[in-house]
Amino acid sequence: MVGCQLGDLVAPALGKALAARGFAAADVVMAWPEIAGERLAAVSEPSALEWPRGRVHEGQGQGATLVMRAEPGFALELQHLAPLILERVNTYFGWRCVERLAIRQGRVRKKAEVPPSPPRSDATSAARAEEIAGDFAEEGLRQSLIGLGAQVLAKR
Repeated sequence: MVGCQLGDLVAPALGKALAARGFAAADVVMAWPEIAGERLAAVSEPSALEWPRGRVHEGQGQGATLVMRAEPGFALELQHLAPLILERVNTYFGWRCVERLAIRQGRVRKKAEVPPSPPRSDATSAARAEEIAGDFAEEGLRQSLIGLGAQVLAKR
């Protein structure tokens, strides 16, 4: 598991819940800010992908309907941008699988905010951390402690 991304771990866990809503993969939900753009993703989210009854093959038959939830007051804007949204979703999938949008007004779950980056340690905090760390037999552990100490001291 070393070196894997969070999305690689979350996608299998969400698979069944998303499949019940018509999504074959977590990609669309997780990549919504990339697909729709940050501005639209802040006021909308995909809630279901409804496929027509019967067999649908790639590039044949009727496409799906993407059901979206939109913050009150933004549904009209999304309706006007529907052709662009459909184009972006289909480009993401790599084929014309979504033909229609159905927009439902409602509260959109707030996205988790990215925590601010830690403060940069300066030369003074790094020197103080090195002094506190003292001597260790393993140099890698010592360097890690110095780095952590410099970050902690920089916050003060």
